[in-house]
Amino acid sequence: MTTAVLGDTRVLTGRSLRHILRSPDTIITTAVTPVALMLLFVYVLGGAINTGTDESYINYMLPGILLITIASGVAYTSYRLFLDLQGGIFERFQSMPIARSSVLWAHVLTSLVANLVSVTIVVGVALLMGFRTGASVGAWVAVAGILVLFTLALTWLAVVAGLSAKTVDGASAFSYPLIFLPFISSAFVPTESMPGPVAWFAENQPVTSIVDTVRALFAEQPVGNDIWVALGWLVGILVVAYASAVAVYRRRIS
Repeated sequence: MTTAVLGDTRVLTGRSLRHILRSPDTIITTAVTPVALMLLFVYVLGGAINTGTDESYINYMLPGILLITIASGVAYTSYRLFLDLQGGIFERFQSMPIARSSVLWAHVLTSLVANLVSVTIVVGVALLMGFRTGASVGAWVAVAGILVLFTLALTWLAVVAGLSAKTVDGASAFSYPLIFLPFISSAFVPTESMPGPVAWFAENQPVTSIVDTVRALFAEQPVGNDIWVALGWLVGILVVAYASAVAVYRRRIS
């Protein structure tokens, strides 16, 4: 980014963050569903689930809950972007001497900040529920990096949805499959317990490798090849989503 783009992005990101500060219920709402799922699985269903490990169920399921938190949060990015389009904000920005790409980057960075706040809230609740880890600072940094990359990949998908949607409901509906995907992975139960075709899908979709990597980092265990598979998925999705978002954006403002 050039200096001008960075300056414009900073100003527009500040604008978007002020909107969130005036309506903090978006972050609270994003955190409510994952917290409710943790309560349900740990205190109602967790006792009947055999994970095949000695670790507590909250330790086993937290990585998947963090991904659900982010998948829920990016829906608001799509929603806010759609409202800006419908409200004529984009046309107003086009008439001003600002970098066009800064408009999208402002929404992306706002999503990153908001989702990291939501993730922090969820981790705090998990600690109150008994989550414990001896992970080193380096492992925590690695987990944070994976979650940031996951947030960026899904946020650029949200940008595509927000720019392409015809209705408010359509702008946020794209996130439903993303929220559901962790349930068909190793996030809540081992994939070995699933029927053949379901187990094959669960083992070969991106969420499983990401969850397994984060879980291993928290448990101070070797991550093996999972981290490379996870990074491959995340970088691939990010590149495709970014390229698609830029292409759709150029068509919308042309």
